[in-house]
Amino acid sequence: MIPDLQDLRKEIDAIDNQMTSLFEKRMEIAEQVARFKIENEKPVFDHTRELEKLKSVSQKTHSNFNRCGIQELYQQIMSISRKRQYQLLQEHGISQKSLFTPVDNLEKENVTVVFQGVEGAYSHAAMCRFFGNSIQSYHVDTWKDAMEEIKHGRARYAVLPIENSTAGIVQDNYDLLTAYDHVIVGEQIIPCQHVLAGIPGSTLSDIQHVYSHPQALMQCREFLDSNENWCTHDFSNTAAAAKKVALEKDKTQAAIASPYAAEYFGLSVLKEGIFSNPENSTRFIIVTKDKIYQKAAHKISVSYELPHESGSLYNSLSHFIYNGLNMTKIESRPIANRNWEYRFFVDFEGNLSDSAVKNALCGLSFEVQNLRIHGNY
Repeated sequence: MIPDLQDLRKEIDAIDNQMTSLFEKRMEIAEQVARFKIENEKPVFDHTRELEKLKSVSQKTHSNFNRCGIQELYQQIMSISRKRQYQLLQEHGISQKSLFTPVDNLEKENVTVVFQGVEGAYSHAAMCRFFGNSIQSYHVDTWKDAMEEIKHGRARYAVLPIENSTAGIVQDNYDLLTAYDHVIVGEQIIPCQHVLAGIPGSTLSDIQHVYSHPQALMQCREFLDSNENWCTHDFSNTAAAAKKVALEKDKTQAAIASPYAAEYFGLSVLKEGIFSNPENSTRFIIVTKDKIYQKAAHKISVSYELPHESGSLYNSLSHFIYNGLNMTKIESRPIANRNWEYRFFVDFEGNLSDSAVKNALCGLSFEVQNLRIHGNY
C-alpha cells in the first residue's frame, strides 16, 4: 500500500530537520578548520582534497541520478564552507592588500583628456558632460591610441564607449581593458538622438546622399527606408560625416550625426527624431592609469578566467550571491591564443572599502585565474 502523502511529507520534514542540524554542525567544524588554517598559514582552497571528497561521496550512492545529485550537493556545501572561511580570513585581517587609493573627488579641472573621433562626436559630448569646460582636450584616431596617450602620461584621462543599449558591447574596448593596466574611474551615458544635418539653406528635397557610421545608419533604417531615393554611405564616425558635409558645402549631401556635431560644424538640422529606438543610448567609461576610486563610488568592474570544469562559472558568481552583492552585468570575451577559452567581465554594485566586497574578491582571488579589478566608479 502506498503511504499517505501527509505521512511522506512528515518523513521528509523529519529528514530535513536532521540535515539542517547536521549542516550547522558541519559549518561549526568548518570554522574550526579555518582557524587552524589561519594559524598555520594554510590555503583555504584545497582542490585535490575536494575532488577526493566528491569521489568518495558519489561512490556511496546507488544510481547515476543520485551520484550526480550528491556531487552537486557537496560541491555547494564545500563552496559555502569556503565562503565562511574567507570571511574569517577577512575578520583576522588576512587579505590581499588593495592597490587602489580612495579619493574624495576626481580632478576635473585643468586636466588633459583624450577621446577618439573628432569634436562633435558622441564621445566628445560624453567628455564635455562629464568634465565640463575647464579642461584641455584633444582627439586621436583609434581607441588604442587613446589608451596609449594615458599610458605615456600625455593625457590624464581617456573617454571610451563601452556599450550601446541597441548594438551591445564595444568588444574592442573590453579587450583593451585587458591589454592595458588602466582603471575605470567614471561613466557617462549619452542618449543617441541622431538628427539629419545638412548645410544651411538645404532642404530634405535636396538630399541625395547620406553619410554616417554604419551603426547610426542601422539605427535610423526606418527613416532612411522611407526615402528610398537616397544613397547611404558608411563613414568612420558620425561627427566625421558631419565634418565632411560641412566642408564640401554640397546641398545634396547630409549626415546622420548628433545634435552636438550639427551645432559644432555649423550645419542645419533638417530632421529630428529619425532614430527607431528613442531609448537608444551609449555608455562611455572614463579611464586613467592612476589606481584610484572615489569614496562614494558604487559600481565595480572585474574580470577573470575560469578552468573548463563543471560548475566553475556558477561557483565564481556565488561569491557575489553569498556576500549580498547585486551583479548588474556579465560578458565574456575569447582569450587570445587559447581557442575556446574565455575571460568573464562582471559588473556589480559596491565599494572597494565594503567588507562584503572584500570577502567576495578574497574568495575569487583563490578560486579563479587572473583576477583583475578594472575599477570602482
